[in-house]
Amino acid sequence: MFNMLGLDGVSEAVYRAMLADPEGGVQELCDQLGVPESTLRGALDKLADLRLLRASRDVVGVMRPVSPELGLEMLLRRQEEELLRRQQEFELSKAAAARAIAEYADLRPATSPAPATDTRRLVGLDAIQATLEVLTREVSGECLSVMPGGAQSQASLDASRPLDDAAMSRGVSVLTLYQDSVRHDPATLAYARWMTQRGGSVRTCPTLPPRMLVFDREVAVVPLDPSDTKRGALCTREAGIVASLVALFEQTWNSAVPLGADRSKDAHSGLTTSEQELLKLLASGLTDEVAGRRLGISARSVRRQMAGLMERLDASSRFEAGLKTAQHGWLN
Repeated sequence: MFNMLGLDGVSEAVYRAMLADPEGGVQELCDQLGVPESTLRGALDKLADLRLLRASRDVVGVMRPVSPELGLEMLLRRQEEELLRRQQEFELSKAAAARAIAEYADLRPATSPAPATDTRRLVGLDAIQATLEVLTREVSGECLSVMPGGAQSQASLDASRPLDDAAMSRGVSVLTLYQDSVRHDPATLAYARWMTQRGGSVRTCPTLPPRMLVFDREVAVVPLDPSDTKRGALCTREAGIVASLVALFEQTWNSAVPLGADRSKDAHSGLTTSEQELLKLLASGLTDEVAGRRLGISARSVRRQMAGLMERLDASSRFEAGLKTAQHGWLN
């Protein structure tokens, strides 16, 4: 009964026993409750500290329990005082935090999101992470993201999870584009499925535009160098730039396939969208390595897929495979 008021079970049992028999001594209480003397004396100290015991005016050196009415009132008053003290400390902490945020904003401007009409360079992963944390906390309606490069690193997934979770827990619509190749990467696939279970939407596409994040269609973050995202990023609120990025995202999103759906094959060629895209990239003169980077797969995977296509075409060389592909109209 007294647990919520700060009294543990043993102390409450001692208090009840003393109320029932105020004349009982230490040994009688130990025998009655079945506790060692050290435990009993600890409970007595606790009761005295909470002012549920007071010195007897009749017998020197003896403690008597106060009435439950008075005891409960004192316990409640004690808790009320503690709550008031904590509230005052909390208000002081809020004021200190506000001062610290203002000071840090002056000391580290690169970690803050760009002003309403500005584009800012964010140099390094720490600056990017700090800005994304602020933007994710402020986003209210929608977050669009393009994540090219195939399988995502575990460090990138670990950094994204708390941000995505915080946004989706507030009902923010999170739309994410991955490449088809993530369907074969257990870690990225597990993360994408976690997002869909939390209410996010995930689609995949053979090739993607450069990495981007767009918050509420008002602010966008894009890499300084798409080939090396560790170098830094641009954070912009310029309406024209953000609108162009949103249009690019929507165009890609409309041609992408939901994560839970299988990539359908073309009725004419029997090729998947990824296979068609691979043939187009190689036909344009790209090497296996460059084509693999565009598709988010390794050069070895490119060669393996190409070997399978050559077998289906009954071609002895890539040149012959290219001719037969054109003859069949598979690149149309």
